[in-house]
Amino acid sequence: MKRANKVIITCAITGGIHTPTMSPALPFTPEDIAAQSIAAAEAGAAILHLHARDPRDGRPTPDPKVFMQFLPVIKQATDAVLNITTGGSLNMSVEDRLAAPLAARPEMCSLNMGSMNFGIYPLADRYKDWRFDWEEPYLRSTDDFIFRNTFRDIERILKLLGEEHGTRFEHECYDVGHLYNLAHFVDRGLVKPPFFVQTIFGILGGIGPEMDNVLFMKRTADRLFGADYVWSVLAAGRHQIPIATQAVMLGGNVRVGLEDSLFIGRGRLAANNAEQVRKVRKILEELGHEIATPSDARSMLALKGGDRVGF
Repeated sequence: MKRANKVIITCAITGGIHTPTMSPALPFTPEDIAAQSIAAAEAGAAILHLHARDPRDGRPTPDPKVFMQFLPVIKQATDAVLNITTGGSLNMSVEDRLAAPLAARPEMCSLNMGSMNFGIYPLADRYKDWRFDWEEPYLRSTDDFIFRNTFRDIERILKLLGEEHGTRFEHECYDVGHLYNLAHFVDRGLVKPPFFVQTIFGILGGIGPEMDNVLFMKRTADRLFGADYVWSVLAAGRHQIPIATQAVMLGGNVRVGLEDSLFIGRGRLAANNAEQVRKVRKILEELGHEIATPSDARSMLALKGGDRVGF
């Protein structure tokens, strides 16, 4: 992989893992999602990774109507690349997860590169009083949850969004097998370079958050893809900033945001997404790296442009 001249910062604004009880900063109304997205872009995030939540109680929702309450607002206020989830959250079918992306036809979507155990149930033991009654059962049910993305599912998503609408993907790889799954689709010609590989560390069910694993994933990706991919790294929870910093020194790009970690320091909740973006940006610039603009990211990832989306 060629070393990037500029570093892309992705910010994952709200996700489908954390719940409102865990942090008052976690946005779940369309207004808050839009406001935090715009602030994160102004702080230096070139890509905004977006989920939707029910504005009444913060539970994840696949409803395209909710997405459309914030996507146009963000687009009008910033030039950032808007990246819509196809992962959604627990209990969503593939059809549910595709509803908003097919309506919005974005420049980018996330795409989990395989099925996996996805355990967030240990988080429930940290809290006693819940803001909403759905939160605890939602978390605890994941001891019996498999996130589904079969080869057929992945092919369907690649064709429906990629071939028909020109959407490109943040290929989320939670373990080394996911890199080989991606290589399978590259070999079949369904994924074409330059493709964006997001290696993910620290989710229960995926590869652990150790630097040996980061190096192993990078070496595997280098062997499989050569110079055809753009590498990015995210680590969950307290590992977010340390692993991101080390990955950049290896030539990677980074993802931060309240989807991945609620904290800004040891035992201290982040005030918002922009605070995490500013922190990682300061670290990267102190190390001598230049931060990629949205225009840079579009060029590096061969995106179709914000004028060709459906919102």
